[in-house]
Amino acid sequence: MSYYARHIFFCLNEREGGEACCAQHGAQAAFEHCKTRAKAEGLLGPGRVRVNRAGCLDRCAGGPVAVVYPEAVWYHYVDLDDIDEIVESHLKHGRVVERLLLPPDVGR
Repeated sequence: MSYYARHIFFCLNEREGGEACCAQHGAQAAFEHCKTRAKAEGLLGPGRVRVNRAGCLDRCAGGPVAVVYPEAVWYHYVDLDDIDEIVESHLKHGRVVERLLLPPDVGR
């Protein structure tokens, strides 16, 4: 058993020179919103959920992205409503949000 049941990482990477990156698409706000919602739902802490920022996750073409472990489920989100759905469905109930899945062939 791992220390956390689920761990969600948000790419917050910012690239120079206008190169595509998650930071250009509100990733910081999404990360903060996820953490706030997960806390409000009582999901945070050992044995439950951890919400973390990450550097580049190397899936820039699909940005902004987040990944949930241990399932290794990659998400692309557009707005805070998408984050709410990930929190409620996946982090709280273990159900993958199919409509937000990042296709496996999307890379940098």
